[in-house]
Amino acid sequence: MGLQKAVPTAPAPPQNLPHYDARDLISHGEQAHIILDDQVYVLRITRAGKLILTK
Repeated sequence: MGLQKAVPTAPAPPQNLPHYDARDLISHGEQAHIILDDQVYVLRITRAGKLILTK
């Protein structure tokens, strides 16, 4: 009898946190500005479907 490998699973997100769809935030295009205090960040969806947040 062989050993079975455990399959890692992603933890479930906490239920009490707000959820936002990144495509809704960006809506028309590939980028959106997000402001925190006086800093402006750029949220971008790459061609591969990944999110990048830069200052």
